[in-house]
Amino acid sequence: MRTRLILLASMLIGVGGCNAFKHGEPNAATVPTTIEVDNQGFVDMTIYAMRSAQRIRLGIALGNRKTDLTIPPVLISGLTTLRFVADPIGGARPSVSQEITVAPGDKVGLLIPPV
Repeated sequence: MRTRLILLASMLIGVGGCNAFKHGEPNAATVPTTIEVDNQGFVDMTIYAMRSAQRIRLGIALGNRKTDLTIPPVLISGLTTLRFVADPIGGARPSVSQEITVAPGDKVGLLIPPV
């Protein structure tokens, strides 16, 4: 009985030790890819990410504020070329950024100047 208890305790310590290796430095797959939108205008904007013809809504960037939004991992596979669309809520036509190459774990900046 005592042998079983010692064996069980040593197995639990071994499992706990294996878990320590997972808490090292985060790799690019676990770090979210984000975009910081600096909306210097007063109009709120809906922000989209475009890859080829696929357009995915990232969220809303409030006017005269900086907003951090997460780019879904489904859009990023290795180095990926993206465009960002800022569509004014209740306003005129949307603005489209130039193409930018994004890698998993990157933090991209988007500046929306005042109109």
